[in-house]
Amino acid sequence: MDNGTLVLNTATGAYRFNVEVAVTPEERAKGLMFRQALADDAGMLFLYDESQPIQMWMKNTYIPLDMVFIGADWRVNRVHERAKPFSLTPIPSDGPVIGIVELAAGTIRKTGIKKGDKVDYTPLQPGSAAIR
Repeated sequence: MDNGTLVLNTATGAYRFNVEVAVTPEERAKGLMFRQALADDAGMLFLYDESQPIQMWMKNTYIPLDMVFIGADWRVNRVHERAKPFSLTPIPSDGPVIGIVELAAGTIRKTGIKKGDKVDYTPLQPGSAAIR
C-alpha cells in the first residue's frame, strides 16, 4: 500500500494528513477494517482510475469515521460525518468522484471542510499512483 500526504484547504486553513493510499481492489475492499484506532493526523485515501459514483460502508470497521468525497477536479464533492462503526448502510458519493478520504470522526467539524474546498495529494514514493 502506498503512503502520501493529503492537504485539505479550508476557509480556516490548510490541514495536513498522513494517508495510506488504497488503489487496488483488494486494498479498497479492506480499507480501515479491523483497526482499533486512527491518529488525528492520519487517514486512508481510496483512489480510482476514473471518476465514478462510489458507495462506502462501515463493515468490520471498529472506529467512527468522517468521509470526504473528492471530485475529479480535486475539490470536495461531499462530506459525511461520523459514519457509524459496523454499519452496512451505504454512504453514497452523490455523484462521480475520483477518491474518498476517511479520517477520524470529528475531523470535518474541527477543520470546517465543506463542498468545494480544494484537496491536494502528494505521494511519498516517486512514480506511485495519482500524483496531485
